[in-house]
Amino acid sequence: MMDIGVTPSDGHVGDKAWTVVGQTYTPKLHSPHAFLWHAHIPAGTFVPPHCHPTQDEWIAVLTGTLEVEFGHDAGAVSTHSAGPGDLVRMPMGQSHAIFNRTDAAATSLFGVAPARKLFDLFTQLDGVTDPAELVRLSALHEVDFLPPPDAG
Repeated sequence: MMDIGVTPSDGHVGDKAWTVVGQTYTPKLHSPHAFLWHAHIPAGTFVPPHCHPTQDEWIAVLTGTLEVEFGHDAGAVSTHSAGPGDLVRMPMGQSHAIFNRTDAAATSLFGVAPARKLFDLFTQLDGVTDPAELVRLSALHEVDFLPPPDAG
């Protein structure tokens, strides 16, 4: 169940904050039905292509510009740019990757519904830098990273 109240701009669920793939995630709401987190996305960082088979996901861009790629699993990638005020919709089962290809940080509010295992995944991924370990832990929490594309 979700608690009544306001999460202040400098507040977060359980005084938690995580560093995941070089980005800082601060949980703002967590219930069985939804999970929302603020993300600070430094210039040049990205989340590799992956899929949430059990969750819809979205991004409300607050500052900066993000590029979101869809279709890595289908071999026909489409890239979409999103800036302040834009909302990116990523339906469950749809592969996507998120990039900050600019020279400035971006901030956004991410959300998933239902929450499923993502809050626990971020807790386990905090500070993990080994890509193989990130992929392994993610698969245990219903997030499937795609294999890297062929180099040739």
